[in-house]
This record gives sequence, C-alpha cells and structure tokens, in this order.
Amino acid sequence: MAKFARKDKGGTPTISTASLPDIVFMILMFFMVSTSMRQTDRLVNVTLPQASEVTKLERKDLSSYIYIGTPTSQYQARFGNDARIQLNDSFKTIEDIRDFVAAEREALSESDRQLMTISLKIDEDTRMGIVTDVKQELRRCSALKIMYAARKKVVTAY
Repeated sequence: MAKFARKDKGGTPTISTASLPDIVFMILMFFMVSTSMRQTDRLVNVTLPQASEVTKLERKDLSSYIYIGTPTSQYQARFGNDARIQLNDSFKTIEDIRDFVAAEREALSESDRQLMTISLKIDEDTRMGIVTDVKQELRRCSALKIMYAARKKVVTAY
C-alpha cells in the first residue's frame, strides 16, 4: 500500500504583481494632469492688497502677468529697494511693455487676441506713479483689458 506524502506549503501565497505597472501609470497620469507648473519665477515681493469684490479669471491661458514690487532679497544688492517691473522672468523698464504685449499677442491665436487680459500683480506698498506709468503704456499699445490681482477680504464673525 502506497503512502501519500502530504506536502506542507507553510508560507503565505505570493502577491501577483502583474497589475502593478498599470496602477503606477494611472497614478503618474493623475498627478501629471492635476498639477500645474509655475509659469514664471517671481523676482519681486508682492503682497496683494485686500479686495471686497473679487472676480475670477475664466481663462488663465489668455492672461499675461506684470509684477510690480520691490526686488527679493537676493536681487536687492543689484537692483536696489525701489519698485521694479517684472515681465516674464526678468526686470524690465516701462518702454519694454510695448514689446511684451506684442509678443504675448503673437503667441495667441487670431481669435483669442481680443480676449487677452493683462493682470497686474502690484505690491500694496508700491507708489502709484509707477502704476500710472504702466497703465499709460498699456493704453498706448491698446491693451485695454486690465485686471488687478488682490486677495479676498477675510470677514470673521464673532
């Protein structure tokens, strides 16, 4: 009579890793789609003033940003403490605004050019003289759709 030997597999069964690359790919795609990259590095300090009424931009891809404020601490030795204008990733003068607006318009399609918005992000301690000069230059190059960035006023109830 034959004896049947019982094989004892004493360990835990292995986990199938066949679907692991699919899961990793789906998580990677989720983070790539949901994350937005910063367009420009801010070279100036901007503390936005509070606003009582805030309107959200409908299409951020049609807006171009002009930052006005004091340079950050790493640029103060070179550019001083006076308010400066930042267009894209460099400090510019008021005369460069015309070229900036023209380049931003050329980057848009023909149908979107009239919808282009210039968003001014101005530090709350900036003198109005430089802001007025920027607005006058924008008016000269027919960039008449201007928005001012501001923080929403926080109301606390007691």
